[in-house]
Amino acid sequence: MKAALLSIVLPALALATHAPAPAPVALPLSILTPAPLPVVQAMPNDMWMDAPATPGEWRYEINGEGSAALFLDDRQSASFSLWCEARSGSVALVRYGTAREPHVITVRSETTTRSISAEQTQSPYPYLVTALRPSDPLLDAIALSKGRFAVEVDGLPPLYLPSHAEVSRVIEDCR
Repeated sequence: MKAALLSIVLPALALATHAPAPAPVALPLSILTPAPLPVVQAMPNDMWMDAPATPGEWRYEINGEGSAALFLDDRQSASFSLWCEARSGSVALVRYGTAREPHVITVRSETTTRSISAEQTQSPYPYLVTALRPSDPLLDAIALSKGRFAVEVDGLPPLYLPSHAEVSRVIEDCR
């Protein structure tokens, strides 16, 4: 499973280690560089919908491996992304940074809360990744969640992210 998960993210990381590609679909290094971790207190689980939104914006990208929705801060560094890996037909949830054990990503939406085991990588940038089938109901809950969803990982600040078209588009790309 680890090899399949890494095949989702490593092609984009490999692109970032070479000189800028002439094609506009190559992901710039700044997107793959984890955002600095601000000190943020997590909202109690039942109040996450009222927490201030995480500052940033979504960007949709396509490369030879599939498509991605990247949530970028004001310095254009990614803190979270969803990847459609076309060959495996899976959607990866990627939280940039280093987490505490156990490696679990908790996703909260208006209708669903689920904790999912994730793989922690360290090279060349630390991130956690887990893959879902495109038909997984959690993906619909993320895309249709009253305008926002939360991503929580022990040891990293919680993210309160808007459910924008880029998220839905990546999910649909894999269906």
